[in-house]
Amino acid sequence: MLSGALSAVYRTFGIKRSPRNPNICTRCSTHVEEGRMVEITVLFADLSSFTELTQDLGAEKTHEVVDAFLRMATEVLVKHGAFIDKYVGDAVMALFNVPLRHDDHALRAVAAAIELSGALTTLGANFGLNLKASIGIATGFARVGRLGSDDSKDYTAIGDVVNLAARLQSKASAGEVLISEESYRKHPVDFTEATSEQVILKGFRDPVTAYRLHANQAVRLIGDPPESSAGEKTSIGAIVFGILGAPCAVVTLIGPLAVALGASSLFGLAGLLTFLDQSSLRVPVLILTTLAALANFYTVWHARKLRREAKVPDQLKTMTTLEKQRTTFVLVASVITLGIVAFEVVAHMLLH
Repeated sequence: MLSGALSAVYRTFGIKRSPRNPNICTRCSTHVEEGRMVEITVLFADLSSFTELTQDLGAEKTHEVVDAFLRMATEVLVKHGAFIDKYVGDAVMALFNVPLRHDDHALRAVAAAIELSGALTTLGANFGLNLKASIGIATGFARVGRLGSDDSKDYTAIGDVVNLAARLQSKASAGEVLISEESYRKHPVDFTEATSEQVILKGFRDPVTAYRLHANQAVRLIGDPPESSAGEKTSIGAIVFGILGAPCAVVTLIGPLAVALGASSLFGLAGLLTFLDQSSLRVPVLILTTLAALANFYTVWHARKLRREAKVPDQLKTMTTLEKQRTTFVLVASVITLGIVAFEVVAHMLLH
């Protein structure tokens, strides 16, 4: 939906691909899970010998190399369904299984790590360097949501799994991938070349079992994770839901149109909109605002219906405080919109 000819429809409403994962949109801060404990796989990838690179190449050239590495890493990671959490110097942190759900998120993370290591060989050749990365991967439960502000760029994960992935990355040598036991157990037959070992990690009281993979090993991944298809068919319903069915539609569409048409009449300011009042656009605009309000009612109803299904995990059945606030805002704004539209219709009938 976010590419091709149909993308123009979304761009009209300010909806574009997210730079953190082009498979989701820039409005997804309205839809991502907030305040939940979710099982995720965390990946840390760090460009090895960064200090040496800086000393040998200088700041300008090192910046060019690191920028190319992070861009390449991002492309590889999002291809496997990752959400880029942050960049820290020459390192990248990525989350799998949020906000896009994949049952094979641990496998996707390892597949992305192996592809990333292979791509570094080509990237290094372009600069005449022997580039390698150390990568740590861990699977577990974490609380996901925005931290420090309400900006979508601050969406992150908090939990032991994040610390574990970071510590595993610090224990991985150049060109190695260190995987947590939980990640390995989800797909043991896919990592036939992995070797088990006990590692002592800073901040962890007991030794941790980890599995080490080398980038030059022939790692057998049974059934590589499917890539997202940009050519999937998009229904008209999906377009309508994407534009009108989301709570953000209240801000971008319902509010401005309803207030401009209705509130002006309510407060005796109709003279400011005489042209629109007499224009043939009035009826289509009123219809559009009504449909938008009804679309939001449908969205809330459908979301409530989905939560009641047996297959929905228990942690998703309960709404978070933020979700309750957004739902309340949607319902109140939609009711106000329909009330203003009704007032406009009645006032028009009485005047004519």
